[in-house]
Amino acid sequence: MDRRILITASLLGAIAVMLGAFGAHGLKNLVDAGSIEIWAKGVEYQFYHAFALLFLSQFKGKETGQGKLINMTYSFFTFGVLLFSGSLYLLAIRSITNIGFVNYIGPVTPIGGLLLILGWVSLLLAALKSK
Repeated sequence: MDRRILITASLLGAIAVMLGAFGAHGLKNLVDAGSIEIWAKGVEYQFYHAFALLFLSQFKGKETGQGKLINMTYSFFTFGVLLFSGSLYLLAIRSITNIGFVNYIGPVTPIGGLLLILGWVSLLLAALKSK
């Protein structure tokens, strides 16, 4: 078990529950339905990857090259969630925050998505190296 990955997964999961509840109850009278959908998509992907990190924390393989792939997967998933879900949260609340740099946040979302994809690919490669 990798403690660092387990802690990250636990934090991302707990934060996803809080953000999901906030989106369902706190935002519904403040933003439009489209923004709520964007918020919910951020929560959904954060949950998916919290669960993926939980799985990753239990990965037993420490064989040659596999540890590096596990660390890469961890980094890709963690930063992917921060960029992908984080940018969706900011985009969803742009009408109430009046953040001036929102136009720059839109391109961050696909970068986060790419990191999430790379995380799944590196997990696949680690699994292929396992015996």
